[in-house]
Amino acid sequence: MTDGPTSSNAMAPRRGPRGRQPSETDRAAVAAAAVGLAPVPEMLIEHLHALQDRHGGLRAGHLVALAEALRLAPVEVFEVASFYHHFEILEDTAPVPAPLTVRVCNSLPCQLAGGGALLDALSAAPPAGTRVVAAPCMGACHHAPACALGHELLESATPAAVAAAVQGGPPALPSPPGLDAYLARGGYAALRAIRQVGEDGRDAMLATLEAASLRGLGGAGFPTSRKWRLVLSQPGPRHMVVNADEGEPGTFKDRYCLETEPHRVLEGMLIAAHAIGAEACWIYLRDEYPHLRRALEREIAALGAAGIPWLPIHLRRGAGAYICGEETALLESLEGRRGYPRHKPPFPGEHGLFGRPTLIHNVETLWFLPEVLGEPNGAARFAERGRRGRQGLRFFSVSGRVRNPGEKLAPAGVTVQELIEEFSGGMAEGHRFAAYLPGGASGGILPASMADLPLDFGTLDTVGCFVGSGAVVILSDQDDLAEAARNLVRFFRDESCGQCTPCRVGTAKADALLRAPRWDRALLEELAAAMADGSICGLGQAAMNPVRSLLRHMPEAVP
Repeated sequence: MTDGPTSSNAMAPRRGPRGRQPSETDRAAVAAAAVGLAPVPEMLIEHLHALQDRHGGLRAGHLVALAEALRLAPVEVFEVASFYHHFEILEDTAPVPAPLTVRVCNSLPCQLAGGGALLDALSAAPPAGTRVVAAPCMGACHHAPACALGHELLESATPAAVAAAVQGGPPALPSPPGLDAYLARGGYAALRAIRQVGEDGRDAMLATLEAASLRGLGGAGFPTSRKWRLVLSQPGPRHMVVNADEGEPGTFKDRYCLETEPHRVLEGMLIAAHAIGAEACWIYLRDEYPHLRRALEREIAALGAAGIPWLPIHLRRGAGAYICGEETALLESLEGRRGYPRHKPPFPGEHGLFGRPTLIHNVETLWFLPEVLGEPNGAARFAERGRRGRQGLRFFSVSGRVRNPGEKLAPAGVTVQELIEEFSGGMAEGHRFAAYLPGGASGGILPASMADLPLDFGTLDTVGCFVGSGAVVILSDQDDLAEAARNLVRFFRDESCGQCTPCRVGTAKADALLRAPRWDRALLEELAAAMADGSICGLGQAAMNPVRSLLRHMPEAVP
């Protein structure tokens, strides 16, 4: 008996390539889907979208052929395809999926509006030719409950409305205004004036931003002028990136800005690009906004025809991953990889997109740039519009138990009581104000007794919360606050990228602990501290904020 092969051919080198090889049919399918797409690794996610849209899923053979076309290892393609929610990998012999997937939002604002009952009803009796799945926030919190047919949004959804939309298509969302309308209102005058001054006006722009106290408005609140200076301190070439991947439950301000005035955002982007000497602009738009993607494609083309931009503008499509709203994960995704957050360098802009210094701005920050930098005394007028000693304006996405939910342009330092009474028409009929989320899923939960706290960066630190992206969700006496916290923690569990153990394991453990009849308060606090101290990025660091704030401020609501 021998332990292995003994023939002289046993150790002969393998003839031909290793691993699974694509068929000609698979190669042809990839080529047909890739028309107009560059065959480069950083375009991997765009290629996956093209295949998913064309075939209703990602066949394994197609992925092998795509790896060959992009000169990637198959494992690199499979790991990216399996990372994002909007891609579905199928074996070659698997049945063709249902023609239409109905995604029903299960995030907190939609749950408050009956999203759970909608999901149950559709799951029990799905419309013909569909399959029904739960999905995270779709940016329609003010028109809850929401669902998506494919990716097309259906707001204020009911089983009957879904059935009708399956038959005839969802109602069209309003088309954003075009370039001609913006030019007629004086659009791009700020950009033209700034470009005429040239680089000599850069110091004046930076001083103006400092006077306005304009900050990054995606959540962290980093001063805009400081961010520009740090990027400028690095040698070129540089990139300008627009983060339009809002996915925090309760947040829809980027959608509002791009729906109402997309060219104001584009002008702000081009102003910032000019200020840092960028060679290209990149817009990363969440996949849940296909109507905005179509509008931006149209308007970017119109800009080019009008000769306004002097540098390339690249529009890229997210793929359903909340983590890609974190700026380093966004960069990874733009480069065609999984949205794994990077260990951050000492300051913004270092080691950015494709290893070059990169300025990343949120849509809301760019919205304000033409006003602050382009209007006479724009900085002073912007700064003086705050309340309680705060400076500037902010968009607040207000949802939940108010009479008129929606996007509210309000002074920085406004209180939630003022947002409810002055901007949202008061509480919804039959509801009494009980609690609120001041900053989306990660900002914590505060009781109505703290409704007089100013909403701005740094004003909520002493109570363990923050304003973040300005997503304010109003809860009433009819809502189960412990169940609200469970909903938020489940969101973080599902959206954890899985890269670091404190977040990957911690969110799952937290979800299990919160399902217990009685919460182990000491263990939850210990877990929250470990996640905050050990997680790579803000998702894991802030995932337990809703639980911590309940334990601290509303212990009577905790089982």
